[in-house]
Amino acid sequence: MAGKRIRIDLEDKDGAKYKFNLEGNINRDKVLKIFDLLDLMNIEETADNPGVESVGGKIWHIVDKYYPTGKFTSSDILEKYEDEFNEPIKLSVISTYLARFTSKNKVERAKKGREWAYHTLKLTNTAPKLSEN
Repeated sequence: MAGKRIRIDLEDKDGAKYKFNLEGNINRDKVLKIFDLLDLMNIEETADNPGVESVGGKIWHIVDKYYPTGKFTSSDILEKYEDEFNEPIKLSVISTYLARFTSKNKVERAKKGREWAYHTLKLTNTAPKLSEN
């Protein structure tokens, strides 16, 4: 069986280029470590309103702006979303995006009565340990 190959080419807003080549026995944990490294390097574009043109981007903007450390529910996000963007949105849409954010380890959730309570997960400022396995 041939080994897996993943190639990641990035360019930051200053024009610096980054190339990552992963070959061999690659698993999900190793790929997540690369993305953690990219987060630590602040490769992503840091615009004033990053990604607020999509519904998911708008919801993440609300989470990041109003609840960077505190707990929130999907109803809280619904209220802030409609106030901030002056457009209606269904609670089910917000719940779906929050579930996606949970699966991407951006937020964590716990049952609170009849609703889920969420809080954002922040990365630590330590460099990830990359193994060569």
